Amino acid sequence: MDERRMVRISKYLAKHLRHQPERIGITLDDGGWVEVGTLLTAAAEHGFPFSPAELERVVADNDKRRYVIEDGRIRANQGHSVAVDLDLPVAEPPAFLYHGTVARNVTAIRAEGLRPMNRHHVHLSPDRETATRVGSRRGAPVVLVVDAAAMRGAGHEFRVSANGVWLTDHVPPTFLRFPG
Repeated sequence: MDERRMVRISKYLAKHLRHQPERIGITLDDGGWVEVGTLLTAAAEHGFPFSPAELERVVADNDKRRYVIEDGRIRANQGHSVAVDLDLPVAEPPAFLYHGTVARNVTAIRAEGLRPMNRHHVHLSPDRETATRVGSRRGAPVVLVVDAAAMRGAGHEFRVSANGVWLTDHVPPTFLRFPG
């Protein structure tokens, strides 16, 4: 399978496992899971067939480990805009986390902090390099430093997804360090 096909399948999975499962007639359970066979059948019936082998390769080879398959079911590790409970326990974050964005968002972030927007949580990276990659998806990256230790000390909770993305409800601007 070529790289373009892998990307198309990955984007298809993101759309339907994180945002619009009803679009292809699937229902995610409370934890965000759906049977692999149900997903494959629905995708084929809606004009985007892919094989179990292609699905397994996309899940295994995705550099961000966005999806997981367990016991014949699949789900996205985080990033949902539909109601799911990933059942992630509260975790002690490292002292600092990072968030990649672009310059056009910085003014709003300075005023409001980091908000989840259309997702359930704010996504934070464990290292500057990952945040740089995330920010560069939409232009020249700007990497913000999050004082996670201070946030935790102030009572904010953090969770970490299976693929290492740190999640929190909101990052107030007082806990952010801006470049320059």
